[in-house]
Amino acid sequence: MANITFSEGSGVNDSIFGSSQTALRMLIEKRGEQFERESIVNRVFKKDSTSHWAEKYTSLTAMEGFRVAGENGAYPTDGQEEGFSKVLEAVTWKDSFSLSREIVEDAKTIDLRRKPMGFVTAYYRTREKLGAALLGGAIKGDASASYAGGAFDLKTSDGQTLFHAAHPAKVKGDAQCNLFSDAFSADALGMLEVKMQNTRGDNDEILDVAPDTILIPNIHSLKKAVFAAIGADKDPETANNGFNYQFGRWNVIVWPYLNQFITAGTSPWLLLDSRYNEEYGSLIWLDRVPLDVRSTVDENTDANVWRGYARFTAGFHDWRGVACAGVAGATDLS
Repeated sequence: MANITFSEGSGVNDSIFGSSQTALRMLIEKRGEQFERESIVNRVFKKDSTSHWAEKYTSLTAMEGFRVAGENGAYPTDGQEEGFSKVLEAVTWKDSFSLSREIVEDAKTIDLRRKPMGFVTAYYRTREKLGAALLGGAIKGDASASYAGGAFDLKTSDGQTLFHAAHPAKVKGDAQCNLFSDAFSADALGMLEVKMQNTRGDNDEILDVAPDTILIPNIHSLKKAVFAAIGADKDPETANNGFNYQFGRWNVIVWPYLNQFITAGTSPWLLLDSRYNEEYGSLIWLDRVPLDVRSTVDENTDANVWRGYARFTAGFHDWRGVACAGVAGATDLS
């Protein structure tokens, strides 16, 4: 079921619009369900809901681990400390459409269907474009993004942009990079996977990062390169068609909305660890209030006005679950 709630103003069902209310609600819900199934945002971002105006995301550093105590030795004391943190505040979104009395009186079925379908399409398109705008801005190295009249922070909890050459450690360890210049190839895919698998935490400990998803914009040459690298169990580059270890290991997401938010003429590609993202929150989508649709009759114009209200936002917390390559001037994987 689509995450939509409805309310009606007094007198709506007693008016000429009363017979259309249930049909329009069903149409909006059905369209919403379709978008929920097809949403890329739902596959890329960790989705959280909240009953507060904001949520703080943080982490704990790893413990040092067990030590040799010897016979009858005392227990050593281990501990953790809070890592970097990030606060996401819910943003208010609104939209509306209206149906004239004449549309209902004249039974203009096309308009009765087209306007509510366009309304709910615009809502879910807004969500998709917001997610794409944030990732696109991060790929370009921006610290913030402007979308639909709002400003959104693109920095992670450590104060750096999502993709950066020198993410600092909170306690100890060298700075780490998740932004690279290499164009997509089978070798680049393998090297970036290893880079992510070797990622260390804020206490310089090896983490269990295991990328499983390739995310790309809708670019023909990039799609061709990706599926050529992972689409067959034999390696055509070898004399005896040796085993291709990349076959069957990746989820591929092609996101057309991303195209308009990246630099023209570029072909960036991302690797994500969906499990790490879900557990620790790299790319976060925060829903405060689901789409709330209210139907009323305007006493001045006799129009049936449908208003939509929602509160949600998105942002970045832990950079370790995602890496980007194909960006000119960035670090070379090799």
